[in-house]
Amino acid sequence: MITRREVALRLDIPLEMARRHDIPSRMSEQQLEALRADPPVWLAQSWANRTGKKVVWVQLTCEVCGFTEAARPKKWWPAFTWISCADHHPEDLPTAAAGMVRHEVDGVGSRFVGIVDEVSGDTVKE
Repeated sequence: MITRREVALRLDIPLEMARRHDIPSRMSEQQLEALRADPPVWLAQSWANRTGKKVVWVQLTCEVCGFTEAARPKKWWPAFTWISCADHHPEDLPTAAAGMVRHEVDGVGSRFVGIVDEVSGDTVKE
């Protein structure tokens, strides 16, 4: 039996949509395959409406220990240079390149910190 969250991941739909359309809290692999083979109208429409611009799920992986989880990306997330578990030290990651400034973004997934390296405002642009 797989969870509703896992079903949403495999169908590439938001968890909220799975709840709204009464996907059960537990489902067998056979039930999932039957759903994929003969999708209800709402699921077929969801797949048809995909433009590819916005992903439904992203895989977050710690650069230090390799811990991985799937999460729904947030609109406010910048493009991360690195992602690490919140309990790792910043020194565990490679240092920022010369002329780059590093800042941390808390609240990424359930346990991650996103690291963003950006060009320093002090750098002269020619």
